[in-house]
This record gives sequence, structure tokens and C-alpha cells, in this order.
Amino acid sequence: MTKLRAVHYLNQFFAQIGGEEQADYRPAARAGAVGPGALFEAAFGEQAQIAGSVICGDSYFNERPQTAAAEIIALIQAFEPDFVIAGPAFNAGRYGMACGAVAAAVQESLHIPAVTGMYRENPGADQYRQKTYIIATKNKAAGMKEAVSLMAALALKLARGETIGASKEEGYLPNGVRVNFFEQQRGSQRAVEMLIRKMKGESYHTEYPMPVFDRVQPPPPVTEIQKAKIALVTTGGIVPKGNPDHLESSSATKYGKYALGNLDHLSAAAFETAHGGYDPVYVNEDPDRALPVDILREYEKAAKIGSLHPYFYSTVGNGTSVGNAKAFAEKMARELRADKVDAVILTST
Repeated sequence: MTKLRAVHYLNQFFAQIGGEEQADYRPAARAGAVGPGALFEAAFGEQAQIAGSVICGDSYFNERPQTAAAEIIALIQAFEPDFVIAGPAFNAGRYGMACGAVAAAVQESLHIPAVTGMYRENPGADQYRQKTYIIATKNKAAGMKEAVSLMAALALKLARGETIGASKEEGYLPNGVRVNFFEQQRGSQRAVEMLIRKMKGESYHTEYPMPVFDRVQPPPPVTEIQKAKIALVTTGGIVPKGNPDHLESSSATKYGKYALGNLDHLSAAAFETAHGGYDPVYVNEDPDRALPVDILREYEKAAKIGSLHPYFYSTVGNGTSVGNAKAFAEKMARELRADKVDAVILTST
């Protein structure tokens, strides 16, 4: 039996090249399996093997997606694969965007199947779920074994040209494709049974999930900015030197509240970033680049604003789930309202 040939796309971290310091790693190819590729080969068994691995740094790809994708496609094509697997990326945003883009490009340019995997809140999931199959994973790499098993099974099915089942059967994120099939029970019976389970508080699954749109009603504008108290909030991870609250560099589970006192600016000796999703060099040289205390102090002295709130709030957006982000915002908002803050400037990376 001739084994199918697969190519595995992965980033610098999972290729064991390095972390954020290697995020600009240029696309490169290696023969055989690298890192979690060994788990995929075990899952493939005698049906497939990883002919090669293609590696690219997250920053390199996301700063030049079209150029990077073209380079990666050329490296993948050289291995003459039957299918491609990308990731899984879990909840790593830049990695998810790269995996989705690579999988979509493989299908469009090479006309071979591709499968990736990521957490449903990864920005790459919404961007690419209608362009490629994305296995739903947990938000952290602790779910690697389960993700590999589902990705490998779906990839083999696609490579063999087999019929792909519904998303709940195969484990991929719903992609908007609807297929007719025959049920054993008619719709009225299924609906009544579902209603009974719901009334009893038992688990049930709708056959037609409706989309949920998160709409935020904008508040009225600040009418007298010269009298307004302004607060600073950032997802750029600005913290006191040494990160005393141990704010996570990725997938934040908390935020910090820090006093500004009478500071006119944030010095490199007293503040730094804990963020693990961007190059920290420039922000660590001058933390005001991520949290503009210096400019707001100038505005305060010039009476362009009423005052700068004496505390700032900081967390990390890198890989942080939407659920956690909402919870942070609700707690911050309650405190800011209690402190009579009129407006917030939210800075990112």
C-alpha cells in the first residue's frame, strides 16, 4: 500500500525554533515531520506520512501575507503532497490567520485538500471557516492530542475523496454549507423531543443554530472635553517593571490596575510590556508608545482635557478569549463609572 504524502505547515514556536524573538523567521522547508508532526504521523498510521514540513514565523507571515503565502506554496509544492495540514493554532491569533491563509491558498493554487485547526474564537476561524476545513480545538495546546486525531481523520477522508459528514460528526467548525439528508424521525417528532429535553433542563442540540451578533450601542460623545476626566486602558501589556502581578504574555486570565500618581511619562526604568505577541523592544525603550501618558499630561496642563485618571488598566490581547475580555471590560467599567471617569482611551499594539 502506497502511503499518501502530506506536508505540515507550522510556526516558529511549534517547530521548536524559538518564541517571539524568532517571529520574523522566513519560510523554510525541512524533510519529514517536525514537532507535533510526529503526532500526526502516528495518527495517520500506514495510510500517510509527512513528506515535509514548512515553517514560517508568525510576524513574517502576517506583515506580508501575500508574499509569504506565495513563498510557502512554492515550498509545499516541491514536496508533491496529496494533502496539507496546518497547525493546529489553538487560540494564537497570528498563527491562526497564517494557518487559515495557507490552507485556503493550498486549495486554490495547488488544488489539493487542506485542513487546519483552531479555537472557535481565534480570528482566523471567522476569516477562513468558509474557505477551508477548520477543526474546532481547545484554546490551548493541552488539547493537542484531540486536535491531531480529528485533523488527521478529516484530512485522510478528504485526500481519499470520501464523503464528508456534518460538522458535528467530523468536528470542524460550521462553514455555512448545508447538505440534504434523510432522518429516521420526522421533524415534528424531533422538535417535540427537543422541547421536552429543554423543559427538563437536559442537554439538547438545535439542528439550526442561529448566528449571534454582538452589537454595542455607542454612548453619546463627550460634549465638554476640556472638563472631562480621561482614563487609559491598554491591551498592550504595560506593567510596572518586573510584572509584579504576573500578567500572562498570552491568553490572559486577568488584568492589572496601576497607579500613575504624578508621573509625567512612563519611564523605561519603571515600566515594561508583558505582551508576548509583538516585538517588545520599542515599547520597552519608551512605554509611552503603547500608553500615551506623556501626551495626556501635556493636554492636562494645557487644559485641553480636564484631568487624567490616576490609574490605568492593562491586560494582554494576545490569544485572550472573547469571554475573558468581556469579563475584564465589565469589571473595569464598573470601577471607572464609580470614579466618575468621562471617557476612556483604549490602546492596543
